Amino acid sequence: MGIRFIKISVIYFVIGACIGLFMSMTHSFALTPVHVHINLLGWTSMTLAGIIYYLFPSTADNKLAKTHFWLHNISLPVMMLGLTFVVYGNASFIPVTAVGGSVLVVAIIIFAINVLFHLRKTDSA
Repeated sequence: MGIRFIKISVIYFVIGACIGLFMSMTHSFALTPVHVHINLLGWTSMTLAGIIYYLFPSTADNKLAKTHFWLHNISLPVMMLGLTFVVYGNASFIPVTAVGGSVLVVAIIIFAINVLFHLRKTDSA
């Protein structure tokens, strides 16, 4: 599970970097919120979750970890797509952004519950 999180986080890192490059080249920074959220919630948080899942196998080998993975990777693109439309002035996508963000928070809470209940001292090196 840890490797899956790290591999997908690299995809988010590339997307975030490309958005940053696009904004720099066009001198239009409307997508800054999308850029920041993809880098933080895609690249950074998923890399850290992957490292935790890799270093502490008891947190990775359960349904909570799998649920976290899928909810995170379904909700983040939905949230980012909605946010992209919102920052370009299409307020009708605010509910899409809100639903994606809410599901993402649920994924993060599942991750926290997983770590709090399954992390064991015997896992550490």
